[in-house]
Amino acid sequence: MSEKQELIKEMLEMQKKFIAYEHQHGVSQEEYFVAGEGHELHNYRQRYNELAIKLVNMAHAEKGSHR
Repeated sequence: MSEKQELIKEMLEMQKKFIAYEHQHGVSQEEYFVAGEGHELHNYRQRYNELAIKLVNMAHAEKGSHR
């Protein structure tokens, strides 16, 4: 599996887990933005953003364009 496919797979898994958590518990703004250590959403937003940026940069590199 290519690195790009692995990034997409990880992002999709993160989304599935987030949606499942949201359906079971609901998600407050505090949980989404600053969930504490040990919380299921701890660093979710930061990690997802890192993966998304890496994926966008890879796509630009493939096409020879820049952001």
